[in-house]
Amino acid sequence: MFKIINFFKSKKVIFILLILSFAIFAGLWNVVSGGYDKQNKTILFLKKFIPSKISRQVRDTIFIIPNLKERNKFLSTQVNKYEQGLNGELFNEEIVLSKKNKKKYFLKEFFLPFPRLDTRLGWGGEKNSRRAHHFAIVDDMVVVISGGGKTIYFKKNNILNKQLDQIEIPNNIQSIMDKNNSELIGIRDLFEEDGKLYISLILKNSKGLSINAYRTDLNFEKFNFELFFETKEYWPEYNVYSGGRFSTYKDNKVLFTIGYANVKKAAQKLNTLLGKIISIDKSTSEHKIISMGHRNPQGLFYIKKSNIIINTEHGPKGGDEININFQENDKIPNFGWDISSYGTEYSEPDPYKKSHAKYGFIEPFKYYVPSIGISQMVYMPNHSNSDDEKYLLISSLRAGSIYVIKINDKFNKILDEDKIYFSQRRIRDIEYDKENNVLFLLFEFTPSIAVLELNN
Repeated sequence: MFKIINFFKSKKVIFILLILSFAIFAGLWNVVSGGYDKQNKTILFLKKFIPSKISRQVRDTIFIIPNLKERNKFLSTQVNKYEQGLNGELFNEEIVLSKKNKKKYFLKEFFLPFPRLDTRLGWGGEKNSRRAHHFAIVDDMVVVISGGGKTIYFKKNNILNKQLDQIEIPNNIQSIMDKNNSELIGIRDLFEEDGKLYISLILKNSKGLSINAYRTDLNFEKFNFELFFETKEYWPEYNVYSGGRFSTYKDNKVLFTIGYANVKKAAQKLNTLLGKIISIDKSTSEHKIISMGHRNPQGLFYIKKSNIIINTEHGPKGGDEININFQENDKIPNFGWDISSYGTEYSEPDPYKKSHAKYGFIEPFKYYVPSIGISQMVYMPNHSNSDDEKYLLISSLRAGSIYVIKINDKFNKILDEDKIYFSQRRIRDIEYDKENNVLFLLFEFTPSIAVLELNN
């Protein structure tokens, strides 16, 4: 009798061990593979107990064959991208479901003829600064600029075809650099308004690194950029905390973001533009500080009807923020960096206060811990949606997702949240096209323009 009981007990133990082994195996595969959702709670839990060093060792030994298969598939896509030149060929179509509400979207991806991100260098590699690309919708055209300053365009409605038929436009960006004895480190945004095309770029010269704004008339024969705004701010070493986003604004002005450039306490000082959002007069180039206490503002949107500015910005380790500036008076609002943050540092004891309001700063409308690699955003007002509600669509790099946030009329409460996840993607840019009712997205791992049909 005892032998039979022991037999079944041993069977049960073996079964449990097999289940655990399978769970660990599956968990390790998810952690080491490139296709997992980095914000998945199970994955985040596993990564607390599985160091990155062990994950990489497992990937390169136990999972070497599936890892090589994924790698070969990726490289094959890169070869196809290179060989198709400026065709802008359609190379992927798929149905994507949102995580919570299971809303269905149709995705199409077209190649861009730009260099891909070099993942071996990490997110802070200087070389990757020239591989962060941007686009702007200009009437019936889409203009795209590479991080290295190459410009192309295509007819917007070519998204209905099998290829975009991209056309390269010469520009004078390198000439500007040569004339000023400077080196182009990377483009940070592309923005169009009133027949003018604006870019921001990081440059390096004998004084150090800086970020400036340039603009050109919309001449599709050649873009001749001229200096629009010089920050006259310099920092000694390359970093990714530069800002550089534009947005429309009131009173014949544009908004411009400037990161804190890893200069401690600069975001809290009014005698520097680092860590600020400013307005720039389009006629005189005179500027005014609109808000301060910013780390690295990556998304920017002005809502004229409500007279509010919404911006997104990277936190340190955690603490990515969505901030709302209600512009209720002439006081310059302070969003807290680098005193308050819901993130922490990678290699130091946590130096930041968690509360913002307690120390006289504005609390973020929403923050993300862990970070999502927050990027550009789109505001969708009531009349743009079938349910007659307001939405913020927040794009992300690290999480490869669009965060769909339903907000109330006063912009002070989140009513619902959903997420559209794209496996093995980084979203650098996003813009809504009302004519076709689609979102244009710029993906990074394989540089591509993606079109997401909303089907409201």
